[in-house]
Amino acid sequence: MITTGAAAENAVPAVIDVAVASGAPALEEPVWPWKDAPIRTLVQRIHQLQDERAQGFRKLEEGHRQYLRSGPHYDFPSYRNTVHEVTQAFAAASREVLAVEAELAGPRGQPLLAGHVRSLQQLEQTRLATVALLQLMGTPEVTGQEDPVRMQQLKKKVIKTMEAISEVLQDLRFDAESAE
Repeated sequence: MITTGAAAENAVPAVIDVAVASGAPALEEPVWPWKDAPIRTLVQRIHQLQDERAQGFRKLEEGHRQYLRSGPHYDFPSYRNTVHEVTQAFAAASREVLAVEAELAGPRGQPLLAGHVRSLQQLEQTRLATVALLQLMGTPEVTGQEDPVRMQQLKKKVIKTMEAISEVLQDLRFDAESAE
């Protein structure tokens, strides 16, 4: 779990676009804080982003539980707000993961590590889509149309996807140690 202090310490600093602020044309790419970081640091950042994603999934699950408990007059605006917040956090994490993948694939010349990061991103997309479908199937509007077999299949898919994510993270860590 990332503490507030650790999150602030490891947060990616915002880059102010001076050219846009001054009206001058942009000549340089924005500075990426991980550009000269060792591979080990990039892998640690991927693990931190995975921790943030795990926190997002917990928040999404808790928001869905609260929504279901708020019946019979369901508090959809609160649930929608939770989904929006988690979606924003996931999007930010995905952008950063993709930047690390590009750094590993390009300047670092580490296609194996980049492939692990790409696989991780794809697995997280699968996990999110499956969790969203499960939550949709569990809403009161759809409860009468439940398909218990399908819901069980989706739950198993989430578990299998999480196991695959763990394996990819282990491979990433192992192969990163070998690359240095």
